[in-house]
Amino acid sequence: MKRLFTVTTILAGLLAAAPAVAQDKLSVMLDWFVNPDHAPLIVAQEKGFFKDVGLDVTLTAPADPNDPPKLVAAGGADLAISYQPQQIIQVAEGLPLVRVGTLISTPLNAVVVLRDGPIKSLKDLKGRKVGFSIAGFEDALLGAMLEKQGLSLNDVTLVNVNFSLSPSLLSGQVDAVIGAFRNFELNQMDIEKHPGRAFYPEEEGVPPYDELIVVAHKDKTGDARIKRFLDAVERATLYILNHPEEAQAAFVKGRPELNDELNRRAWADTLPRFSHSPAALDSARYTRFAEFLKARGLIKTVEPVERYAVVVK
Repeated sequence: MKRLFTVTTILAGLLAAAPAVAQDKLSVMLDWFVNPDHAPLIVAQEKGFFKDVGLDVTLTAPADPNDPPKLVAAGGADLAISYQPQQIIQVAEGLPLVRVGTLISTPLNAVVVLRDGPIKSLKDLKGRKVGFSIAGFEDALLGAMLEKQGLSLNDVTLVNVNFSLSPSLLSGQVDAVIGAFRNFELNQMDIEKHPGRAFYPEEEGVPPYDELIVVAHKDKTGDARIKRFLDAVERATLYILNHPEEAQAAFVKGRPELNDELNRRAWADTLPRFSHSPAALDSARYTRFAEFLKARGLIKTVEPVERYAVVVK
């Protein structure tokens, strides 16, 4: 008995002295500052889900939202959060990027106007000013939406308002904005007592697409860390759906600036839009959207899906 006790004690001491299992480092560049769009990433980190799959994940907000995909393409980061439309265009331009996962599987982009203003339908935009932030895709999006109503981009005046979307609308600088996220700008306008109305691209002739995706370098898709990363993100997404209050508490932990009314509203509006299976890929859906981009003149050819989107195994 005494001998057994001694052996047990020695083993316990060895286990206590043993170093912790090494975690594989993984760097992830966000598309913007931390916000509810990134909830599965933050919750996975705060709840230890990344650690459970042997990952030490670093989440970094960019100084310039255009930088993350470029950093991944140059080998400066392992993964980046990006947008399906932009990623397809960037691949067509030569960036060695591939989509490996989906964070938000519905469009967030919308045309937004003042609810009490003169714009009651998209047809009312004729002769009006429309603010935008990023030329190219947003022009194509608006053009397709207008064409469904018998109008064209020639019927409106485009005004570059940078990222000052709702302020430019509230100040009367423009009559509508394209590029507003329905889970943020609409809530912000409502909080400021100037409620808005949104027109949704997927209801106005634009094929549905994934708003937020995870991209990697095309030569790194065999990296085993990516699959483990996506497994942890899926676990976090299901945790958010099953335990929204506990998940929201983990999300704002150490981030009091995210615990205001705007972010709480955005949290609730974003929850149903997270991809329940981040690693899954609908190839036909991606092809359909690539064909839309080609028809709008943003890419020259529709490449095979496997060139720019894969399922990591």
